[in-house]
Amino acid sequence: MKIKAAVLREPNKPYTIEELELDPPQEREVLVRYKHTGYCRSDYHLLKGEIPIMMPLVAGHEAAGIVEAIGPGVTKVKPGDHVGVTWMIPCGKCEQCYRGKGNICSGNFGNFLQGMLLDGTSRMKDANGEMVRHGNFVSGFSTANVIPEDGVIPMPKDFPLDQAALMGCCVPTGWGTVCNSAKIQPGDSVAIWGMGGVGLNVLRAAALRHANPIFAIDLESSKRDLAMEFGATHFIDNSKEDPVRVIQLATGGVEMEDGTIMGGGVDCAFEAIGDSGAQTQAYWSTNIGGKLALPGITPHDEATSLNLMLFTLHQKSLLGNLYGSISTHIDIPRITRMAQTHDLKLDKLISERFKLEDINDVADAMGRREIKGRWMCDFD
Repeated sequence: MKIKAAVLREPNKPYTIEELELDPPQEREVLVRYKHTGYCRSDYHLLKGEIPIMMPLVAGHEAAGIVEAIGPGVTKVKPGDHVGVTWMIPCGKCEQCYRGKGNICSGNFGNFLQGMLLDGTSRMKDANGEMVRHGNFVSGFSTANVIPEDGVIPMPKDFPLDQAALMGCCVPTGWGTVCNSAKIQPGDSVAIWGMGGVGLNVLRAAALRHANPIFAIDLESSKRDLAMEFGATHFIDNSKEDPVRVIQLATGGVEMEDGTIMGGGVDCAFEAIGDSGAQTQAYWSTNIGGKLALPGITPHDEATSLNLMLFTLHQKSLLGNLYGSISTHIDIPRITRMAQTHDLKLDKLISERFKLEDINDVADAMGRREIKGRWMCDFD
């Protein structure tokens, strides 16, 4: 069948909107007609060549739609079902999976990096008959695509599909980082760098875990109102104030005669951007025994400089974190049920909508830090 898709052919080159040929689903594969796909900062990293991955590929990993067809052996969904997708598909057989850490599965990681489905092949070809790769198993910036059965998550039909798309990445990453990785407890003080899709979900999860105080930090003061609505007790414009100083003084630090501050700091800092400068600030904002959690992805050619003397003396923790350490088929349905019964503010998280043909404008807007929350591609 013919599909329309946004194809990345080279790093640092615009997406090309192309008509591709999509083969039907094979054994234990599902054809999903996409309705919505969110534009994540990871998509921007791929565009800029900051995450090394093979191309050409169809990008997009935060998607939801309706099952159109199924291949042989599929038992979990049927045509007409509403589904979200997941970009991590644990093999169930590697050491990480056996240890209950399917979010860092090594068994399927090779196919992930090569843009292949689980059998090591692609279902897409371009107008010249050349293979096009699957981005993150999902290829969400296409009108339809084939996904392994274990990559689809059934969704209630009364749950909005645009919100179901958010369940593919930013919501479980944010919630999992707070609950699974950092294990935030009521009364813990936290600070979050970056008020994008993941950062706002870190913020919302921390607020509903009754963390206090909660510092939201961003370079754009225009994100203040949304951060406060999601539960921040303080907002710091990083372009105008030193967040480390503000946080230390607000959490019991004492300013000495020479201007240095003794004491203070948060129990846990979250860096949700992947920026080395923000990571350094977040590290120095933590108190003795504090934790630094990193759901943001740092460009592969960028390093973060940290003096680690106090890391040891203060017994701090650095938490690498992928996908919120979730179990996709357990945690995503649970968070979806929460979204139906609790105020996760997912309707406020989606701030703009765009068509596939406008995706390069969206990427430019992200580069200019103009995106609030999540911008959503609508296919209808």
